[in-house]
Amino acid sequence: MPDTIPSAETVRDELIKAYPSKVGKKRAKHILVNDPAAPPEIEANVRTIPGIITQRGCCYAGCKGVVLGPIKDIVHIVHGPVGCSFYAWMSRRNQAATGDGVQNYINYAFTTDMQDEDIVFGGEKKLAQAVREAYQTFKPKAIDIFSTCPVGLIGDDVHAVARQMKEELGINVFGFSCEGYKGVSQSAGHHIANNGLFKNVVGEQDKVIDHPFTINILGEYNIGGDAFEIERILEKCGIKLVSTFSGNVKYDDIATSHNAKLNVVMCHRSINYMAEMMEKKFGIPWFKVNFIGADATAKSLRKIAQYFGDQALIAKVEAVIAEELDAIKAIRAEVSCRLAGKKAMLFVGGSRAHHYQDLFSDIGMETVTAGYEFAHRDDYESRRVIPSIKVDADSRNIEEIHVDPDPARYAPRKTAEEKAAMEKAGFAWSDYDGMMAQMKKGTLVIDDISHLEMEKLIAIYKPDIFCSGIKDKYVVEKMGVPCKQLHSYDYGGPYAGFKGAANFYREIDRMISKRIWKMIVPPWKKTAAPAV
Repeated sequence: MPDTIPSAETVRDELIKAYPSKVGKKRAKHILVNDPAAPPEIEANVRTIPGIITQRGCCYAGCKGVVLGPIKDIVHIVHGPVGCSFYAWMSRRNQAATGDGVQNYINYAFTTDMQDEDIVFGGEKKLAQAVREAYQTFKPKAIDIFSTCPVGLIGDDVHAVARQMKEELGINVFGFSCEGYKGVSQSAGHHIANNGLFKNVVGEQDKVIDHPFTINILGEYNIGGDAFEIERILEKCGIKLVSTFSGNVKYDDIATSHNAKLNVVMCHRSINYMAEMMEKKFGIPWFKVNFIGADATAKSLRKIAQYFGDQALIAKVEAVIAEELDAIKAIRAEVSCRLAGKKAMLFVGGSRAHHYQDLFSDIGMETVTAGYEFAHRDDYESRRVIPSIKVDADSRNIEEIHVDPDPARYAPRKTAEEKAAMEKAGFAWSDYDGMMAQMKKGTLVIDDISHLEMEKLIAIYKPDIFCSGIKDKYVVEKMGVPCKQLHSYDYGGPYAGFKGAANFYREIDRMISKRIWKMIVPPWKKTAAPAV
């Protein structure tokens, strides 16, 4: 391959022509050359073409593995084969603090372990007994149940069993119809999880929280301890965190979350549904934040302080930012000297392919191409395109909850006049610019990247680091490129906040600077094997 990198248009054409013509036409809608001033319309949230190796997960993985799994004091029972439960158990390295009598069941994998006879004769009685045994053994505050593919195919009614057990045991028991085949990816599971949490937990406990600055963080799952670092910073600023959805969180926290004065959204794709529903029912406004990257964290803290409008809080936040940035200044400068100008590629789920570009830009690195696994168009182009997004059959398969203001508890935290005045001054509400607006003009944006495309991109761009998931990590490293696994951070973290940013700078510096990568011969440099 030539040392000079061809234009993005040439690379795009190279990727598309590798497919049969019909497949190439479909993939062309997912592979676009970016223009941040006028983001092009991208095809997203549609089914992966059969035969293509994708990074995506299933609906069940999104519901149990991502959103519900990190809640530490709920017993999560998977109704299905043991393999499904094992797949979503501890794979994302969600962490949880214990002590002071706090229940923590994250280390357990609960399953009904469906066998052949359960598929033939039904597994509802087995599920009911599993719920009883879990309650008798652990005495949890709540139990939730997750449907897997065979459960949906044979018609077991997990919701009926949940209602029966709720009445019998006297605790909250609720189920999720999150069979793996629903929707087109794990994104469907996020939506189903949000609906179930909203209907069954949020607002269950009315509790007066005596604090002037209360918030919920939506879309933070405490991978590698991220939530611990965010909690530390907020406490230092004097901001009260009521609940996180759903890293290092208890059932009671989510049940009282409707009492907060503000919702801030980290991972837009996994939790924007919850933000919208809580605003409609309880009057809690929301806006997008990013605690990934030192500069991004400072910007988010300033916006939270601006929302509350308290001068003492604003001054405190500025003091904390100055102190925290000063503490990591030396490591940031040292790493930047070695890494400035290096190239990164990011193909990760949630908002991470967007957020982590801030961390790389902190140290002068450039993101040459990026994309999401399971995004919708608004994740790329901004929320402003939502009215134009076509609703297909896969999306209609997911329940849309109609939400009305709570007659007793609806209380807008900001009046319409206050919100309008803040917006006029440049404050963005309920919005998300999307990934394309941040990326440079002429960079490639690729939705639901395939294995073939990944290999060709690495051969062409020769990135200094590739960020992805566990499915392709070791394939990438066999090409002589370090791969940072950003779904569960490999064995690292936290990477959120200021201390987390410093951890990330060191980790990326260590990975890129290792000489071992130069000793690996990538496939495109190997000579053809001799004929036999």
